[in-house]
Amino acid sequence: MTDPQQPAWYVYLVRAANQALYCGISLDAHKRFAQHCAGKGARFFATSPAQALVYIEECADKSTALRRELAIKRLPKQAKEQLLLAPTNQLLGEPVSLA
Repeated sequence: MTDPQQPAWYVYLVRAANQALYCGISLDAHKRFAQHCAGKGARFFATSPAQALVYIEECADKSTALRRELAIKRLPKQAKEQLLLAPTNQLLGEPVSLA
């Protein structure tokens, strides 16, 4: 799916303590999740801390990841919840929690 000369980008979803889903992109979704848990970046988590990394989808490049992120952000919450069960989810059945 990716060009060996170009690193893969990832779209990810993080569940907050209030059950909201945050969508972002990164070269390393696990590292970015750790940053969210540590209170770095995304003001989204100021009122409700990050609880679990629940979705990761690989994209060929940054441009593709940005377009996919925008598409996911436009989905209603119910559709985002269904996305967690989609075969594109590299964490299917194995969310990464704070614990």
